[in-house]
Amino acid sequence: MRSVRIGVDTGGTFTDVVMVDEQTGEISTTKTPSTPGDPADGFMNGVHKILAGRGLADVAGIVHGTTVATNQLLEDRPVDLGFVTTEGFEFILEIARQSVPDGYGNSYFWVKPPRIVPVHRVKTVAGRLDHLGQEVRPFDEAQAAEVARWFRDQGITAVGVCFLHSYANPAHERAMRAVLEREHPGAVVSLSSDVLREYREYERSVTTLVDAAVKPIMRRYIAGLSARLGMPFSVMKSNGGVLSAAEVVDQPITTVLSGPAAGALGAALIAGTAGRGSAITLDGGGTSTDVAVVVDGEPSLTTEGSVGRYPCKIPMIDIVTVGAGGGSIAWISPEGTLKVGPRSAGADPGPICYGKGGTEVTVTDAHVHLGRVPPHLLGGEIPLDAAAAGAAIETLAGKLGLSPERTATGILEISAFNQSNAIRQITVKRGLDVRDFPMVAFGGSGPLLVCRLIDILSLPAVIVPANPGNVSAFGLLTVDVKNDYVRTHVTRELSLATAAGIFGDLEEQAAVALRREGFPDGRHVYARSADLRYYGQAYEVRVPAPSGPLDEAWRAEVLDRFHQAHHRLYGYGYRDDPRHAVEWVNLRVSGIGPITRPALPELPEPPERPGPVGGAPPPSERRRVYFEEDPASPAGEWWTAPVHQRGDLRRGDVVTGPAVIEEYGSTLPLHPGFTAEVDAHGNLVVKGAGA
Repeated sequence: MRSVRIGVDTGGTFTDVVMVDEQTGEISTTKTPSTPGDPADGFMNGVHKILAGRGLADVAGIVHGTTVATNQLLEDRPVDLGFVTTEGFEFILEIARQSVPDGYGNSYFWVKPPRIVPVHRVKTVAGRLDHLGQEVRPFDEAQAAEVARWFRDQGITAVGVCFLHSYANPAHERAMRAVLEREHPGAVVSLSSDVLREYREYERSVTTLVDAAVKPIMRRYIAGLSARLGMPFSVMKSNGGVLSAAEVVDQPITTVLSGPAAGALGAALIAGTAGRGSAITLDGGGTSTDVAVVVDGEPSLTTEGSVGRYPCKIPMIDIVTVGAGGGSIAWISPEGTLKVGPRSAGADPGPICYGKGGTEVTVTDAHVHLGRVPPHLLGGEIPLDAAAAGAAIETLAGKLGLSPERTATGILEISAFNQSNAIRQITVKRGLDVRDFPMVAFGGSGPLLVCRLIDILSLPAVIVPANPGNVSAFGLLTVDVKNDYVRTHVTRELSLATAAGIFGDLEEQAAVALRREGFPDGRHVYARSADLRYYGQAYEVRVPAPSGPLDEAWRAEVLDRFHQAHHRLYGYGYRDDPRHAVEWVNLRVSGIGPITRPALPELPEPPERPGPVGGAPPPSERRRVYFEEDPASPAGEWWTAPVHQRGDLRRGDVVTGPAVIEEYGSTLPLHPGFTAEVDAHGNLVVKGAGA
């Protein structure tokens, strides 16, 4: 009988696995090293490891968070692409947008990066639609055939198609696809009207080309994994939903933030269970750290995201990623200053202490040298070479003219500030006060710097869940099936009948997809939203729209939500100013197939333990650990700190720093003056001195 569900999150260093028994509610976790050469190897190793004593016949479902698409983009390895656009618009990628990235004063100091498709592989086809989708000039099929044959002769097998105003009418793009299928049947084709039926030609073009770029590798990966598993499975999407692997191969761009999105959702459930409806989530891995913000139980969404240097306007959880993971490399700049990241040692060769050939000092090496992590990982599966890490840090310290302890502490301090800057981006820059939010810290390296983050950001508390290294994999099992649909409809005078027709069409598309996923009509949930702006503005604010019939009360409710959201984001609004009309831009529908989420059990009240109330059990050992009482001062101290095994801690126990709390997948160094209390659900609630 199929009674268990498995979540597998493939990260840059480790593959995390969680299994939930749907009959007993028991949750099991494990980790295994990732295999960058073929991520499917690490996936299968993890599945077999957690199924010890069981077979795949017991598995009711598997959900996968994958970085295959993301890594190809982050490492700037798009396949050879071709691009087809409307005649006269062949330089749309070259012109792009007038803005330059943050950190550059103006365009004189910024060198435009190479286009995702070089101009010589951009081809145009005659034919024109207006902004309402009416045909101005017919589609030139003969010219389209010439273009298709040119791509075939050049060996270009991935093609993106984006015609002007195809969001209003996809007919010309579909005609182009038919020509490509006839003249170049080996090509993988992405249409902008399928990927992103929304206006703004540049962003729509790049989003479509990103989809085309990752399609071949995702199809190979999914096909290979399906063959090895011998059973269907689902893949996590960037929007906070899942989709069957059979469907996701046709829309691979939706997976570009697959793993980080699962972590944010899992952390949101953990925070809500702990009575914290709003929280910051911090997912610390081996390569990077991902941060997000949860407001009223839901992670914030955006359609203005990007992956690497490519704008991707698909709906995705609003996540900021910074190169500050356990494998981030410490290096000396030409000016002689210490830097950390974003380059990472990853899983292969990994940090020096892994003993796999790494030669550059990493954040993990600094933790090992200071005694803040044990001399082994994963319960002894991965021994660490502390002597090698210490020798490398001594060499680096000699170049900097610092002591080894001060050098290692400096590495960790820079990494903590890198993480805190990412947190400020999703809070302060969004008009949120970071001091109002507790933080959920998870991932293998997530808990390692929480005491410093409490100090730097004045956080009220940090929640470290049980098995923090597996929260992303756990999040995969909490996710509904979800598809997003959008239609551009720009108007200041919204016709309710027209809007009802658009919403009806989008909801029917969502219904068809949910039926394919096995959800009967009675279980479908449709979430509407709309993008609005004040007339004359260039960008929109997305707000939820009520369900039910569209009438004047419905319109008034959406407008009220827009005015509130605009004022919250920007500090002003024009609710009562008739000179500033509101313009409707996009109408959206999310089709949701809800699942039954695993429950987080509450721990029983423990029997009284001898000793003071709110104490902790005797430590399993004591270890020399270096902590600085004031990071602004070079003075630090080696402590003989107690080491507690997390499995020995019970509800209500309080550990006071300096101390170290260890478990299978992660470690929490507790600085002097900090406390960690076990709450009713087994979370460690960390607070600073005087909190």
